[in-house]
Amino acid sequence: MFKHEKQLFHPVGVERANPQYAALLQEQLGGGNGELKSAMQYMSQSFRIKDQKIKDLFLDIAAEELGHMEMVAQTICLLNGHDVDAEKVPSGEIQTHVQLGLNPGLINASGYSWTGDYVTVTGDLCADLLSNIASEQRAKVVYEYLYRQIEDKKVRETIDFLLNREEAHNQLFRDAFNEVQESGSNRDFGTTKAAKMYFSLSNPGANAFAGGDVKPPAFT
Repeated sequence: MFKHEKQLFHPVGVERANPQYAALLQEQLGGGNGELKSAMQYMSQSFRIKDQKIKDLFLDIAAEELGHMEMVAQTICLLNGHDVDAEKVPSGEIQTHVQLGLNPGLINASGYSWTGDYVTVTGDLCADLLSNIASEQRAKVVYEYLYRQIEDKKVRETIDFLLNREEAHNQLFRDAFNEVQESGSNRDFGTTKAAKMYFSLSNPGANAFAGGDVKPPAFT
């Protein structure tokens, strides 16, 4: 069961209408790293999770992502203003002005429709958690790109809040992964000789095929 609260997680506003900024923000509404994608991914993954604590975590974050989607959509509405005028969008999607009557659509910044293909579900908790960690990291990167290009101070406040929530979700998924990393596909990960070999293909003369003891790069 879901309940809609009229109060947003964080107030949204704009200094002035700017349809070009609205087109950019569409990426986080209907794009491959956007809020709808995250909500649907975490909710879909939750259905077969047996650990109730982790299941609740997935559903709590999914519900919050829907709230973030509402924040992004309302910001887009404010940025679009009151008059359809595709000429105010020199680059990016113009469907908002020619098809949607300024209603934020489930499209990305280029006008491509949101698709369920964005959603990754494996049924393996470790794999799904790692996928979610990467999803939150990618979403943060997109928000950082938007922050650099959108100079509206009030929109930047919204982006800053959402960016920080991506960091919070990232850490929560990391904590959950640490708790279950000895299970599922991770339980027997890297147990054979083949899993421990390194092929130095940038230096083909010395590789494991020839029986050499090749060491991987050290990152510590």
